[in-house]
Amino acid sequence: MGARWGPAGGAPPGGGGGGGGGGLVVLTADDRCFLEAQVRRHKAPRSLSDRCRMVLLCAEGLQSKEVAERLGVHEHMVGKWRRRFVQNGIDGLTDEFRAGRPRTVLDTQVAQVIERTLNTTPKDATHWSIRSMAAEAGLSHTTIRRIWGAFGLQPHRSETFKLSTDPLFVDKVQDIVGLYMSPPNRAIVLCVDEKSQIQALDREQPVLPMAPGVPERRTHTYIRNGTTSLFAALDIATGAVIGKCYKRHRATEFLSMPRGRTSPRAMPPTRRRKLRAGGGGAPRGAPPPRAPSVRSIRLNGGLQS
Repeated sequence: MGARWGPAGGAPPGGGGGGGGGGLVVLTADDRCFLEAQVRRHKAPRSLSDRCRMVLLCAEGLQSKEVAERLGVHEHMVGKWRRRFVQNGIDGLTDEFRAGRPRTVLDTQVAQVIERTLNTTPKDATHWSIRSMAAEAGLSHTTIRRIWGAFGLQPHRSETFKLSTDPLFVDKVQDIVGLYMSPPNRAIVLCVDEKSQIQALDREQPVLPMAPGVPERRTHTYIRNGTTSLFAALDIATGAVIGKCYKRHRATEFLSMPRGRTSPRAMPPTRRRKLRAGGGGAPRGAPPPRAPSVRSIRLNGGLQS
């Protein structure tokens, strides 16, 4: 903060001093800049901007009573914030810390609730509920809810997992993750997936748009055009998505999609492609999977291990 102007040096530039039971208000250049900035700020808390206005008017030499009349507040309020600023400066304009109600739940009780939730189960249920834990711990159910929420405990939820029995599982994971973490030079990495048996429907009449008081309307009848299969690929480097629909769902269509000319800009012919096949039903006639699961596809060639 800058040097303060004291009483011996006279009033500071722009006015200074003022009485009214709260002491002499003396502003530095930094103090005045901060107070004026808070008054001009549209997003500043109203309480803080009002206090800054009080201090600025007091620094101009006005009494607390005169400042109160200008701002429409009580004289005691002006005297309070004048005194707080004289004693603590800018920091005195903020609200003091309020301790609030003393804690009634100790850390040991919180630790006991967490330990019981994680390591024990009730006698007559498969998992703890908020009220059963409250009865067991001797606390209110709202306290148990806050403790569980703070530590992210959800005893009522259960999820499943599956461990792969494939002996080459680690090698396959390393192969696929390696393409994402460190793509090969002069190659395009494609993540391919399929969506088969898409219903190709056609409404007999166009859909009527929504209007005020009327929802969107469509005919209850439609024309079936069979099903189609969508094969799509995601370019890992650019995020471009290429895809094509086929009438049949076979290995021939699956392999022809990456080699097709659906997006020449996204797949230059001079670069190799790394194909990562997604899950889903296996195309009809597709060969059984072999390790490794990630294979290279050249634009002019077939499938290479």
